[in-house]
Parts: sequence; C-alpha cells; structure tokens
Amino acid sequence: MREKYERLKEILKEMENVVVAFSGGVDSTFLLKVAIDVLGAEKVLAVTADSETYPSSELEEAKRLAKEIGATHQVIETSELSIPGYAENDRNRCYFCKNGLFEEIVPIMREKGFKNVVYGLIADDMSEHRPGVRAAKEHGVRGPLQEANLYKDEIRELSKQLHLPTWEKPSFACLSSRIAYGEKITQEKLTKVEKSEEYIKGLGVKQVRVRTHEDIARIEVEPQDMERILTNHQEIIENLQLFGYKYVTLDLQGYVSGSMNKVLAKSNV
Repeated sequence: MREKYERLKEILKEMENVVVAFSGGVDSTFLLKVAIDVLGAEKVLAVTADSETYPSSELEEAKRLAKEIGATHQVIETSELSIPGYAENDRNRCYFCKNGLFEEIVPIMREKGFKNVVYGLIADDMSEHRPGVRAAKEHGVRGPLQEANLYKDEIRELSKQLHLPTWEKPSFACLSSRIAYGEKITQEKLTKVEKSEEYIKGLGVKQVRVRTHEDIARIEVEPQDMERILTNHQEIIENLQLFGYKYVTLDLQGYVSGSMNKVLAKSNV
C-alpha cells in the first residue's frame, strides 16, 4: 500500500498542476488532499458540479471539506437532464454524465492555465460497468488513483492516516444510479430518491440506497441496519409513500454497490 501511495505522489508530481473533479466523496477527497500535499495549494483547483443528481447535503459537505483541506474551490452549475441521451437512462448513462462534466471542466482547466484534469477513478472501478471511463479517455482526463492501482479499502486506510474525515464515509453515487435502467429519469424521481434516503439516514442508517422501479422503492442497507428498518417499517412506509412511492420493500441481500448493473448482461437496455 505504501508503494502505491508513493507512486500516486510521483504521478501527481509529474503532472505539475491539476484540476480535480471533486465530489466530496472518499476517493476525490483523498485525491485532492494528496494533490495539495504534493503540488501545493496554488497548483491545485477543485471543481464541483452542482446538478439535479447531486444532493444539496453532499454539496455543502464538499464545500466544507475543500475549505478544511485548504483547496481553492469552484462550484459550477450543470444539468445532466439537459444532456441528450442521459434521461433515457440506458447502459451508457454514465458516459453522457461524465462527458458532459468534462466538457465543462476542461475549458476551466485551459482558462486557468492548468495542464491536467483528474478524477476519482480507482482500481475497483475497472472490474465494473463504468462507461464514464471512455468519456475520460476522450477528454484526456486521468485517474491517478487507478493509475497507482489503489483500491477503495487502501484509500480509506490512507485517508485515516491523513486524518481525513471521509475515511469512513459511506460510498456515494449520483441519484440517477438509483433508477432502474430503461426507466426515464425525471426531476420528480430524483427528488423522491433524495428525500427518501435523507429520511432513512435520519433514523441512524449510514449506508442506504432507495432503488427505484417505477412506483416501487427497494431499500438497500447493510445487514446490521435491517432490524432498524423493520423496527421503523410503518413510519418508513408512510413517509416514502408521501414522497411518491406506492410500494416500499426491503432488499434482503442488503446494500450492494452497483446492484442495478445486474440486469445489463441479460438485457439490451
């Protein structure tokens, strides 16, 4: 792990300066911190895209983290729903998202006089369905964490050693990832997902996904939190129905990152 960490620092040093696509998650926060440690704050710019798929709570945390790390931080307004092909929600949804994001960030890089855009791609991602990787390659955007072959568990441990509060932060993905492939993404659906997950987190559950299948909410939590869900099941049902769902279910398999991708191998979505 230490060798990988040293390799990461070498990669960043060779880049000379970077614009970091910064979400405030475990990976991009670690990347931002190391970039500043290696290059200095004046040679690093964090850019966060505020959009329909990015919860307001995450935006506020990203602002706080950037300030705590000492990064220059720029927030830009974007809209995935306005990107042709995105709302149709096929297997290439993440390509449209990342392509739109990098189309916004690369001009900022040039305008500010930076040489590179980097993002929080990690080694784990290379074994998953990640069409956003293609968009990154097309725009010349690099993933230093992946290049150093760093995995999520290693990034969490290194983040802990660097005293980053995100070392134990639950993994997060955009709200659109909660909506079943082939089902059109709308602002209404994104809003009910955000409200539902924030409500369940308010019950003391750290890791939660409210997967959306039309009118059905399929709740994913860690196995140890299932009892909490069942204890509060009536209250949860009532609130999620107020948010717009007709049926509320608990997935007994528990939280699985990228669980919506299971259907891709068996469908033409």
